[in-house]
Amino acid sequence: MSRPLDLVVLGLSLSSSWGNGHATTYRALLRAFAARGHRITFLERDVPWYAAHRDLAEPGYCDLVLYRDLAALVELMPRLRAADAVMVGSYVPEGLAVGEMAIRAAHGAGRIAAFYDIDTPVTLAKLARGDHEYLTPALIRSYDLYLSFTGGPTLERLEREHGAPMARALYCSVDPEHYAPKASPRRYDLSYLGTYSPDRQPTLERLLIEPARRAPHRRFAVAGPQYPDDIAWPENVARLDHVAPADHPAFYGASRYTLNVTRADMIAAGYSPSVRLFEAAACGTPLISDAWDGLDTVLTPGREILVADGSDAVLGILERQDEAARTVLAEAARARVLARHSAACRAAELEAALRDAIANRVVLHEAGAGERRAAP
Repeated sequence: MSRPLDLVVLGLSLSSSWGNGHATTYRALLRAFAARGHRITFLERDVPWYAAHRDLAEPGYCDLVLYRDLAALVELMPRLRAADAVMVGSYVPEGLAVGEMAIRAAHGAGRIAAFYDIDTPVTLAKLARGDHEYLTPALIRSYDLYLSFTGGPTLERLEREHGAPMARALYCSVDPEHYAPKASPRRYDLSYLGTYSPDRQPTLERLLIEPARRAPHRRFAVAGPQYPDDIAWPENVARLDHVAPADHPAFYGASRYTLNVTRADMIAAGYSPSVRLFEAAACGTPLISDAWDGLDTVLTPGREILVADGSDAVLGILERQDEAARTVLAEAARARVLARHSAACRAAELEAALRDAIANRVVLHEAGAGERRAAP
């Protein structure tokens, strides 16, 4: 049996799910990774907007350390040097400096450094514009492993065009212990859970707000922070500013259907499932989604998820789909997600990728040592 790994993660947030999808992703993944016997330290920049909305102060399955700034992070470098692997996430504040520090610490101790991109299509679009907010081409080549929220052709692109030594898909996942069917009164015919994003808003308008206008006898809900005050919400659309992860199952359980809306960059890249797909399916709530390449590799359209291209399609589902068909759809999606997209599945994939990267670094180190010995 392989020995347990000691992993240090520098991520956007574990302590607060407010206004970001990173926290729920890390929580499910790292809890399952710890259940496999591994040790984890999560280093999080202590910023006021998450401090004001902290909903996980003590994870239990890992050591959560908040640091003030880069100077405070320097003091934590011994933890990085002692770890088997260091993993830096996307959108970490001062991500370039953090990444450089993590790589130096890991490589200086003969360990590996990985980058976990929870925003791959956005990252690649930023790189194409010369925007190096948290990643540069040089850093991509320096990381031993590039873990990507996007699979499919993007993985080859990361290796071929950007020089990533090893690119692997590591989709989001769901923790079935926290996300399960919950008996709730059905308050909404269609709901949506997600932080406001300008490039998602037109799809939300088309697939939820316009159907709400056209079907005043139906009930809708949009939950999530940062929506502008000037949005004209129909009277039959309930607005919830924030739903904490602990309340997600009840929110989904109160919905006959829930909506998945994908960001433009992720539609362009394809193969970029949202965590909301897995959460809602695990809670037994059927999904209506916009269309994107690779969706059928995650959930089968027509059998496990419904795809809508406009208001007419959404209204057709809400008005004509009977309860029996809705239940069959929900059960099929739940079975698929629990079998392929649980946190336990994803933690096993993470472990395999880390061990492959460690083995690859050992091979490269030994090959380099052999070349140095053979040199005249």
